[in-house]
Amino acid sequence: MAAVDPTLPQALAARLGARLVETHISWVLLWDGQALKLKKPLRLPFVDYSTLAARRHCCEEELRLNRRLAPGLYTGLARITGTPAEPVLDGPGEAIEFGVRMARFEDGALFSERLDAGRLGPGAIDATAQLLARFHAQAPATAPDQPQGGAPERRLAVARAALAAAAAALAPGEASHAQAWLQAQAERLQPAWAARLAAGRVREVHGDLHLANLVEMPDGSVAAFDGIEFDPALRWIDVADDIAFPVMDLEAQGRRDLAFRLLNGWLDWSGDHGALAVLRFALASRALVRAQVGLLQGQSARARRYVQAALRWMAEPAPRLAITHGLPGAGKSFAAQHWLEREGAIRLRSDVERKRLFGLRQDQDSRSAGLDIYGPEAGARTYAQLMGLARAALAAGWPVVLDAAFLRRAEREAAAALARSLGLPFAILHCEASATVLRERLRTRQGDPSEADEAVLERLQAAHEPLDADEAAHVIRLPD
Repeated sequence: MAAVDPTLPQALAARLGARLVETHISWVLLWDGQALKLKKPLRLPFVDYSTLAARRHCCEEELRLNRRLAPGLYTGLARITGTPAEPVLDGPGEAIEFGVRMARFEDGALFSERLDAGRLGPGAIDATAQLLARFHAQAPATAPDQPQGGAPERRLAVARAALAAAAAALAPGEASHAQAWLQAQAERLQPAWAARLAAGRVREVHGDLHLANLVEMPDGSVAAFDGIEFDPALRWIDVADDIAFPVMDLEAQGRRDLAFRLLNGWLDWSGDHGALAVLRFALASRALVRAQVGLLQGQSARARRYVQAALRWMAEPAPRLAITHGLPGAGKSFAAQHWLEREGAIRLRSDVERKRLFGLRQDQDSRSAGLDIYGPEAGARTYAQLMGLARAALAAGWPVVLDAAFLRRAEREAAAALARSLGLPFAILHCEASATVLRERLRTRQGDPSEADEAVLERLQAAHEPLDADEAAHVIRLPD
C-alpha cells in the first residue's frame, strides 16, 4: 500500500480556506458552497487508488456515475497543479493530482443527519422511492453471460466475506447461526437469482445507498451521491440489492415505519415485486457490510447495531394477510399505510396495479389515455393480479395487505381462502365514513392513483355487499 501523504490536501485546504474532512479512502474539502473530493493513494482489497492514472480514471467514473442521481451536485473534474506543499486548484502546468468538484449541500441535509434530528419525513422517503425506481428502470442491464456482482455464485461469497469481517461485532453462537442461514438461503435462492439475472434485473446502479449518501435538497427533492466507482462488481448488482441498502439502514436506525414506506413506494413505482423473493438475503447481507464498515471506522457500537439488524432479517418470517374494505374515500389507503408501517408489510394497491395492467404509471390518467380501466372485466383482472402477487409475497415470508375496495363477498372470500390455503392469519381493515365525507374527499382528492369520482361512488354503493357476521369476526381496528 502506498504511503498516505496528507501534505497536499492540508496545503490545498489552507489555500482555499476550506474545512478538511477525512474518510477511510478520501479527503473532502468544503468551502464557499463548494466541495472537492480527493482520493487517497491507497491499495486495499476492495479499491486501488495507488497510481495517479487510477485516481483520474476513478474521478471520471465518479462523475459519470453520480450525475445520474445527483446531476446538480457533480460539477466537473478538478486538476491540482503546482507542488504538494503549494498546490493550485485548476492552475497551469502538469496535474499532480485529480479530484471531483461538487456543489456543497447544506449541513444537516444528509438523511442520516435528518434522521438523528427527527426531521426525516414521509415526503423525502416518497421522493426517494420514486427517484430510485425510475433510476433502476433506466440503468443499463448486464448481459447474462457477464453478471459481475449479480452472479448467483458470488452472492454467498460476498455475504460470507462481510460476515467474517464483522466477526468482532458478533456474540458467541451468532456467527455460526448467520453462516448456516446464509448458506441455506443461498442454496434456496439460486434459481431466483439466476432468473432475475436473465430478466435484466442486474444493472449498473449506485451500490452504496446508505443514509449518509442520500441528501434532501433545499427545493425538497432528493439526491443520491457517492456511488461506487472503484469496483464495477459492486455496482453491477441486482436492483433488489440496491434498494435493500436504504431500507435496511432505516430499519437498523429504529425506523421500520420509514423503511417499509420506502420499500412499498419503490415497489409501487417499479412493479418489481419479484424482488421480494430475494430481498431478505439482500437486507441481511447489506447489514453485515455496514457492520464491517463500522469496525473499519473504529465504531464498535455502530457495527453491533448492524449485526443485530442482520440477525433480525435472518429471523423466522411471520407472513399474514390483511385486506381493506370500504367505499372510495373511506380511508383504505390511509389504513393500509398505517398497517404496513406498523407491521412491516407489503402493500398491494388495486389502483396502482390496475393502471400497471393497462401500461400506465400510477400518476397517469386513464381517461386522458382514452382507456376504460374500471369496467367489470378490468376489475376481475385487477383482483386476479392482486391475488397472484399476494401469494408470491406471502410465500416469500412477507406480511401482505391488499389495498382494494373488496365490496363483494366473493372477492373477500377469495382473499380469505388464499390465507387458509397457506395456513396464515387473515384480517380485514374495515373503513367507513359518512356519505357527505366520502363525496367531499373525492372532490378534493389530488395526487392519488385512484380516479374514483362521485359517479363511481354511487355505482359502487349500489353494488356493495356489507360484511356478514363471520367476516366481521376478522375485522381489526386501527388507531385514528
